[in-house]
Amino acid sequence: MHISRRNFLKVAALFSGSLALSGCAPLYNRLAGDPPTPPQGDLGDAAGFQMLNRLTFGPRAEERRHLADIGLPAWIEEQLAPAAIEDGPCDMRLRPLDSLTLDADSIYELYGEKIFDDLDRESAPAELRRATLLRQIYSRRQLYEVMVDFWSDHFNISVDKGDCFFLKSVDDREVIRRHALGNFHDLLLASAKSPAMLVYLDNHANNKSHPNENYARELLELHSLGVDGGYTQEDVMEVARCLTGWTVKEHFRRGQFTFRADMHDDGNKHFMGMTIPGGGMDEAQRVIEHVATHERTAHFLARKLARRFLGDAPPAALIQAAADAFLHSNGEIQAMLRPILLDGLPHVAAPKFKRPLNFVVSALRQTNAVTDGGDALQRYLMRMGQLPFAWPTPNGFPDSNADWMNNLLPRWQFALALATNAIPDTRVDLAALTVDLLATVDRLGNLLFGAPLTADLHDSLMMATRNLPEDERLALLTAGMLAAPAFQWR
Repeated sequence: MHISRRNFLKVAALFSGSLALSGCAPLYNRLAGDPPTPPQGDLGDAAGFQMLNRLTFGPRAEERRHLADIGLPAWIEEQLAPAAIEDGPCDMRLRPLDSLTLDADSIYELYGEKIFDDLDRESAPAELRRATLLRQIYSRRQLYEVMVDFWSDHFNISVDKGDCFFLKSVDDREVIRRHALGNFHDLLLASAKSPAMLVYLDNHANNKSHPNENYARELLELHSLGVDGGYTQEDVMEVARCLTGWTVKEHFRRGQFTFRADMHDDGNKHFMGMTIPGGGMDEAQRVIEHVATHERTAHFLARKLARRFLGDAPPAALIQAAADAFLHSNGEIQAMLRPILLDGLPHVAAPKFKRPLNFVVSALRQTNAVTDGGDALQRYLMRMGQLPFAWPTPNGFPDSNADWMNNLLPRWQFALALATNAIPDTRVDLAALTVDLLATVDRLGNLLFGAPLTADLHDSLMMATRNLPEDERLALLTAGMLAAPAFQWR
């Protein structure tokens, strides 16, 4: 289906003019008064829609109905027990992806063998990205997937660094996904022993003769205490000494963690007022135990989580409540989440500009698109600047509004391609929503913005597209909604 650039820009301009700086309130609160009655079944109120925009990768109609039926506290508790949520359809989509269940050595043998003397560094990461997208799009364990995304940024690893192209698949399974809603100490220790992390931050080459401080610094600055965490450069170097010998096997059982005593500095160390006697692997584990439940770590993590769910400037009182819950529970991630989600989301959530991944996945989920999550979709994310596992530096993809608001053209291109079924192996069945065009446009407004379009905007759109065939008209209106300012915010 061909839609002219002129018609697309005309419709996009109508949305932009009517919806101005969106995301600040539900659509009907910005433009009308009382909310219209949602078409084709009650999908809950706009407040529920906004909360689900933070708790999921884009609220599907059935999730909105379920939240309206059981309320926010019960919905959150359901999602905090992901193992109890039946997710068979999503699991079926993942079955062809062999690397999801293999160890590192087997992934290397399957995907990393030499092709004309060059390693295949693309296949394993592409499969991991595909699995990530399929889970975000189709899993019913949405809060869990949101937290997997959060920790993937917090413990960022670029697959473009060294052997990370095949090691990250195991890190995703055994570190991030295993501990995403568990205890932070277990997560931090698993990351410290992760071959992908050790390679990414050069600790696999941390030898007593030439200590490498890269991982030690990020362990303190990015993973636990924070940049203002009260440690010194001398503390960083002492942690690096504790971590000497934590490395990765390169031959037999390639890609497995190992501790090499011959590389380890056995001398006593001094870290943040503690004396750590020489004791092999135990030294670094003592450091990790100390920082994992430190008060500064609690505040650092609580602030990051509150920013992710509540906006760029979360209230100090909520950050403190989350930090207190973390400390009182000895580092339980779920305990830290509850005050942020239960006390924060209904009352203090500020507009948050969708990062590219949230934009793409929410568009797919809210239009009930069918996709394989493959290369075509990943290329759009690359153009937008958020191809999973491709951020080069250890700080992970940025999480503030200002970082993502200037690269809009690829979003518009994606919106038009999705609505016209121009993305290979991805399809939207707009006809399935069609009763008649007027009702369908109202339903799309409800699905994408949380409420039907206002009468003035609805009439303007109908007038602007009146001379087009109905299928082209519907696709154009869908593309315009996906490109609209209101859909860029959550």
